[in-house]
Amino acid sequence: MIRSSFYLKRSLTSNLNRLNGQCKHNVNLRRYSQRIIPEINAGQPLYETRPHMLRPGELTPGITALEYFERRLKLGVKMKKGSVAVIPGNQVKYASGAVFYKFQQNTDLFYLTGWEEPDSVALIEHLEDESLDPADRIILHMIVPPKDAHTEQWEGFRTGVNGAVEIFNADEGASNKDLKQYISKIVQRYDTVYFDQNFAGTNSGSSIFKSFFSISEKGPQWDTISDVVKSSKSQIKSLTSLVRDLRAKKSNAEIDLIRTAGKISGRAYNEAYANRFKNERTLASFLEHKFISGGCDGHAYVPVVAGGPNALSIHYTRNDDVFYDDELVLVDAGGKLAGYRADISRTWPISGKFTDPQRDLYQAVLNVNKECIKMCRADSGKSLHDIHLKSVDLLLKELIQLPGLGDLKYWDVTKLYPHYVGHNLGLDVHDIPSYSRSAPLIENQVITIEPGVYFPLNDTSLPSYYRGIGIRVEDNVAIGWDTNTVLTTEAAKEIIDIETIAENGLSSPYKSDIVDILEQD
Repeated sequence: MIRSSFYLKRSLTSNLNRLNGQCKHNVNLRRYSQRIIPEINAGQPLYETRPHMLRPGELTPGITALEYFERRLKLGVKMKKGSVAVIPGNQVKYASGAVFYKFQQNTDLFYLTGWEEPDSVALIEHLEDESLDPADRIILHMIVPPKDAHTEQWEGFRTGVNGAVEIFNADEGASNKDLKQYISKIVQRYDTVYFDQNFAGTNSGSSIFKSFFSISEKGPQWDTISDVVKSSKSQIKSLTSLVRDLRAKKSNAEIDLIRTAGKISGRAYNEAYANRFKNERTLASFLEHKFISGGCDGHAYVPVVAGGPNALSIHYTRNDDVFYDDELVLVDAGGKLAGYRADISRTWPISGKFTDPQRDLYQAVLNVNKECIKMCRADSGKSLHDIHLKSVDLLLKELIQLPGLGDLKYWDVTKLYPHYVGHNLGLDVHDIPSYSRSAPLIENQVITIEPGVYFPLNDTSLPSYYRGIGIRVEDNVAIGWDTNTVLTTEAAKEIIDIETIAENGLSSPYKSDIVDILEQD
């Protein structure tokens, strides 16, 4: 017999003062249901069902129920009084017939609720009633798939409407069978609705959502959530513009998850240096195995494993070629942990030893990587765009010192280095893409720093010994006020370290920090 909200209650009580301080309101503890639940069968891991994955008080691994509540409260404070936000979830997508892809939730919905099941929608109201405490003016509605014994026999447990209320702390819950009517009823109360109209969903998935989310297929009453919102005659404002600022500044718990994913991923890279692989596919599989066995959920994205000139394609993902001993391999891969992603790029010699041209180009890119990381501080007033411009200048200075490249100009470098120096990182690999690159860096922002250089095979204006070489060195960096933390420091990147590992192997066995932490409890 488990009290479903016991851990949330304890977490809220112990952190109430911190919540009050952050939101600058006197937030009273809300009443959460204490109903006795004889057995919990949910559609995603919970502490009660997967205690090896979550700790008491956590709603998803590493993130407490309190933190999700705080996120919604912060969003509500940014919303106009007397308004509602509509956040649709994703559907299961199908490759062909009954063959489906692994489900990926809309990251805004996940960020605000922790809910991982498909075919769901969250509504967040900001009530106008001034007599209510500030926290009680922010109301969460969750419209979710209902419990269904037949479906659950085939597809696994669902959390259901009661679970959305009892476990995920929705103030109101409803079945998605009533999706259209429920959303229409709520949005018609308000003059302002926060909603991203470019959310098109997919025309795969359950029959309930298929016609509702699809743009091309006309349903009997409503085709899309956009139609429901527009029917209310409300003013539609961007939700992304509110959520992106919240997501840009990571909590300590979020940074810890990215750090752990980076640590596990970095150690997997080191193990890769110590092995000799015959082809790209084997190396890609090796890394995925190490990510998962180390504690991650899997690849954070489709990896780039590019041998030799394949590295000239920035997002090469075929990963089906063989390796040659005189070439480099460029790998862009990372593990995902509880929704948060590491994003690492490393380049190393297949043989374990850099040739002189490879060494020169690699050191040039590495020097740019390290200098750009030094700029990752909030007190500098610099933006990601400032760092990018500096990275081009730095790379030019490095390259013109190398044999045969003394005549390079700025424009030449922009062709050899065609991509941006970095991006935000978090629940998405390219996190919050609408966040301005020109915005000054802020504390607890997490970004990538990934300069690179790519010498075309057939450009006869360049020395032949550089042609066909592609190099990228990428790290993940958490911004501090007057410092920063490299979250991927375990992945060796100095030439001497890579060559030493390649020659001598690793001095200590790989061990997951996730396992270490849980074993200490």
